[in-house]
Amino acid sequence: MLHRVDRIQMSTHNAQATARRWCEVLDCAVVDEDRIQALNAQRITVSIGDSLVEILQPLGPGLVQDHLDTGRGGPFSVGVTTDDLDRLRQHLSSQGIDGVDIGDQLFLHESVLSIPGLTVLVSRHTDRDRVGLMKNLYEATHLTGEATAAIASIAKVFALDASAFVPIRSETFGYDGSLTLFDASELHRFETIDPFDRSKTMGRFFNRFGPSLYMCYGETDQLPAIRERLKSIAPDGWTGSDDDNDGLFVHPKVLGGVMLGISRTTHAWTWSGYPERRLPLTAG
Repeated sequence: MLHRVDRIQMSTHNAQATARRWCEVLDCAVVDEDRIQALNAQRITVSIGDSLVEILQPLGPGLVQDHLDTGRGGPFSVGVTTDDLDRLRQHLSSQGIDGVDIGDQLFLHESVLSIPGLTVLVSRHTDRDRVGLMKNLYEATHLTGEATAAIASIAKVFALDASAFVPIRSETFGYDGSLTLFDASELHRFETIDPFDRSKTMGRFFNRFGPSLYMCYGETDQLPAIRERLKSIAPDGWTGSDDDNDGLFVHPKVLGGVMLGISRTTHAWTWSGYPERRLPLTAG
């Protein structure tokens, strides 16, 4: 019922400055500015590849201000698309889930979904031209202390085929959970995980903020160009090397509170259940 991850929403104290930073680092572009009355927030929308980043700055009390007041900022909701929004509304309503209409979007707060830490913005699917150095966004990382229950709820709430989900575990980063692939032929998913090692970075974040959105991931076929921009603009604000042509991480301080993982096109299939789909570097 879900088509793809097509955006993230993030909260910040200064939407204009944050938008400029995204554009500087990834050569993306501001495509819209408006206000969301239901969230009492200003919104600046940036086109990143064929996806979007909606940057929210509170205008007063509301969910966006509450998010910033926790000390988090950064990822506020993950945006997904559907080919049939009316059908999805009916499916959600049958489960007693009624979101908030924001124009032609449906906002589903974690309290409505009853999935702690996961807030979702649903839009009708539309194809977009690519802008800048990124190709797309395909993942948002959802931290939870109850991964098994959250994964089952995601499948039920959004009518996803759980047999397409891919178990994932990392001893290096100390987490365990699942990639909830919306379609086994595409990378788009929530990464819903339990950061079981509370001494590591992800676990310490969970200790502080509890269930929450942690970061997002996207693809590019221009990794060297992004790396050179980071060297110039934020030399201490990323993790990677000239020897690694498969991916890097942009630190939250660079993008106004969002950690962004960037993998070269198709490389994410290496850990997403279908390593044979990873194309060699010369073809990526």
